[in-house]
Amino acid sequence: MKRIRVLVATQPRLIRELIMATIADQPDIELVGEVGKPADLADAVAQSRPDVLIVAMDEHKNPVQCGFFLGRYPEMRILALAPEQNRALLYWAIVDIRTKPLESSEAGILGAMRQAAPVVGLARV
Repeated sequence: MKRIRVLVATQPRLIRELIMATIADQPDIELVGEVGKPADLADAVAQSRPDVLIVAMDEHKNPVQCGFFLGRYPEMRILALAPEQNRALLYWAIVDIRTKPLESSEAGILGAMRQAAPVVGLARV
């Protein structure tokens, strides 16, 4: 049985400890780490490669660096908690692979590359 690997990085410390105590009793869930400082989060995720990252939800309902982490680790899930609001959200990424027939010519190939290039100045969501 594969255990679900969880990294807990939510604030405040009391909430983090309560989450870790809950996880400790679950036979199918493994706590792979705890992050107390937001500055340590990226390194902790890179080192532990959790299946689930538990973070605090900010006032805009987005977890800290959600797009950054899901862009790098699309297989990971992010559970964002806002205990003071009694809210929780689960984030995940869906990789959508598409195909399109091209004209087999220099113009067709160059046109496809130009269409595929990211638009400068637009942020990815």
